Amino acid sequence: MPERILTRLFEHHNWANLRILDACASLSDEQFDFQPQTAVRGTIREMLDHLVTSQEDYTWMLIRFDHPPDRASRLSLSALRELTIETGRELISWADSASDELMNSRIDLSDGYRVEPGVIITQVINHATEHREQIKSLLTSLGVEPPRIDGWQFGRHSGALIPPAAA
Repeated sequence: MPERILTRLFEHHNWANLRILDACASLSDEQFDFQPQTAVRGTIREMLDHLVTSQEDYTWMLIRFDHPPDRASRLSLSALRELTIETGRELISWADSASDELMNSRIDLSDGYRVEPGVIITQVINHATEHREQIKSLLTSLGVEPPRIDGWQFGRHSGALIPPAAA
């Protein structure tokens, strides 16, 4: 049962990341590179790149026990979407097959740290949630309606939240 909950969390996580990327697909370069004068630091372009490439890093740590190749330049929006789909599928598949033994193991990272998978999982979810909310805030400041990516909306999308029958 706990493995299925973890799978559902990753399914929501991947769905929410893709919804954010889709919401940004029609932005102009000026909007992508808008530097806000708010508490949010960075542009939408920078945050999307960081969000997706960080997920790739965490996926490598969790599944491949290594560090991904260094990237010299930012990825295009379509490349970010492809990478989100790829790493999202890997995380969901990993969660589907994660055993208690695996979840209680420790992973040796390339910088010498040893970490339990739960720490990386927490970082995957928390990190993305923070940046998705920052991007939503920037979209709002640009006059663009951000997508709903909350659990209730995901429940509707996935058929897990069923409205009461009409009387």
